[in-house]
Amino acid sequence: MSLAFIFPGQGSQAVGMGADLAEAFASAREVFQEVDDALGQKLFALMREGPEDQLTLTENAQPALMAVSLAVTRTLEKEFGIGIERAAFVAGHSLGEYSALAASGAISLADTARLLKLRGQAMQRAVPVGAGAMASLIGPKSDVALAEAAAEAGSAAGVCVVANDNNNGNVVISGDKAAVDLAIEKAKELGARAIPLNVSAPFHCPLMQPAADEMAQALASATILAPRAPLVANVTARPTLDPEEIRRLLVEQVTGRVRWRESMIWLAGEGGVTRFAEAGAGKVLSGMAKRIAPDAEATPLNTPADLEAFAKGL
Repeated sequence: MSLAFIFPGQGSQAVGMGADLAEAFASAREVFQEVDDALGQKLFALMREGPEDQLTLTENAQPALMAVSLAVTRTLEKEFGIGIERAAFVAGHSLGEYSALAASGAISLADTARLLKLRGQAMQRAVPVGAGAMASLIGPKSDVALAEAAAEAGSAAGVCVVANDNNNGNVVISGDKAAVDLAIEKAKELGARAIPLNVSAPFHCPLMQPAADEMAQALASATILAPRAPLVANVTARPTLDPEEIRRLLVEQVTGRVRWRESMIWLAGEGGVTRFAEAGAGKVLSGMAKRIAPDAEATPLNTPADLEAFAKGL
C-alpha cells in the first residue's frame, strides 16, 4: 500500500484542536511548546481555549494548524515508530505545504512557525480589509472552466481569478470584491451555486503580490533542505525534492492557484498512492480525497484514537 501524508489548510481550525493530543502524548506537548517558544506567544493556550475570533485571525490560524499537524507526525514517529519516510509523497493545501515541509524535515519547526506567522501578517497587509473577496463555486464537473468563465466576466470590475481548484465540482475564486461579486452572478447564470467566503483577504490571487514579495525576502534567508519524502507542490501538482525549487514555489504559491484536485489525481494515478493520511485538524482533505480518488483510502489523523488505529493498520 503506497501512502501519502496530506496536510490541511486554513479553515480547518477550531478551538480545542490539539488538546487531546497534548493530554495523551509528551511528543505533542513538545511541539506546541516549541511553537510557542519560536513565536514568543502562548499560541497553544489560544488553540485550546480560544477565543475563536483570535484563533481565526490568519496570523494565528496558520501556525496553529501547522502545530497540530506536526504534533500528529512527531507522535507517529516517537510513539509509534512511523516516520515520514514511510510515505511515498507529502502534500499540503496552501499553508499545509509548510506543514508538509516541516514534517518531512525540509524546514525546522521553529522556522516554519515564524514563516507562517509572517505569511499570515503579510497576506493581511497586502489588501485593505473589505477590498477583496473570495467565493466558493459548486457546480458540474466542468467546474474549472465554469469558474474561469465567471472570473473572466467579473474581471471587468478588477482582479478575479481561480484561487483553489479543490475538488470535483468545487473551486474558489478570489480578487477585488466588485469583480468577485460580478463573477458570483455570472456563475449562478451558468448553473453553479456560489457561496461568498468569510475570509479576511483575497488569497492566491495577484492582489497578494506584496505578500509574495515579503515571503521572497524571508525565504531567501531560510534554511531549506531536501525533504525526506517528495513534496507534491500546490503550484505545479508535481513532486519535487529540490530545495531551491521548493523555495521558489513557496513564493509563487502566495499569488498562484492551489492545484489540489490535480495534485490528488497525480498522486492516485502516476504516483501510485492508494492511501491518504490527513495529518492535522479536521477532515476536509479526507473528504476531498474520497471524491477525487474514490479507489484510495482516506483517513483523518487528529485524535489519539485515530493515531492508534492508523498505527495498528499499517
